[in-house]
Amino acid sequence: MSTPSAAGGSLREREATLFERLGGLPSLLVAYSGGVDSAYLAWAASRVLGPRALAVTADSPSYPARHRAMALEVVSRFGLRHEFIRTAELDRPAYRANAPDRCYHCKQELYAQLARLAVDRGIAAVADGSNADDRGDYRPGRRAARELGVISPLDEAGLTKADIRALSREAGLPTWDEPASACLSSRIPYHSEVTAEKLRAIEQAEDAIRALGFRVVRVRHHGDVARIETSPDELARMIEPATAAAVDAAVRAAGFRYVAVDLRGYRLGSLNEGLILQRV
Repeated sequence: MSTPSAAGGSLREREATLFERLGGLPSLLVAYSGGVDSAYLAWAASRVLGPRALAVTADSPSYPARHRAMALEVVSRFGLRHEFIRTAELDRPAYRANAPDRCYHCKQELYAQLARLAVDRGIAAVADGSNADDRGDYRPGRRAARELGVISPLDEAGLTKADIRALSREAGLPTWDEPASACLSSRIPYHSEVTAEKLRAIEQAEDAIRALGFRVVRVRHHGDVARIETSPDELARMIEPATAAAVDAAVRAAGFRYVAVDLRGYRLGSLNEGLILQRV
């Protein structure tokens, strides 16, 4: 299957390129996490292909319940054809070992299952939500996508995260201004084992902090220590004495002994900062 090169031009031209790409497919299975990018892709595929588009969401311990709720909200509101599958990345020793290529083993599990499902259902292609901005970050999951023939229509059309947010807003998608999201395992430093217990503690702590009114939250798991990242504009409120006490109590209730706030605030891929990055 040939793929067009990334498009330039205006936002409307890039949008048209995406719709043309989708319209050229007999059918499509979208790997749908419920986040900004995959939600827009699932919506666009449904608009172009109708019932020939299927959005599939992986359910696993590394997938937060709030993401599941977001995914289902879009499915319900826009009538997407949708299914859940259960993935078993935690059964893979290489995934649990949490080397810098952990995401490869996660995506290899996911895309292998999606590829089998597509064959079983007679669906022509599997697509992910990678966008044009993802080319510059360390994303070993893209290697798994290439190996299993997964296409990236948003990237092919040259659509950036900002483009996708703008188009999602026009479409009425509630995800248009959602903060960037990633699986819970991304909060665990490399070479520290990924376990279901750690994932539950991270999810409980992040949910509790969001319940206090914070929008951007990452709880990095450093053994007994929870290192919290929040957006710079929320940082001052987090360290106010009364709020800090509430955050401390909530995170300790999730199983951590010590609670620290990262004064640099949230930044994408902070656990990659010690790596020598390369394109994958």
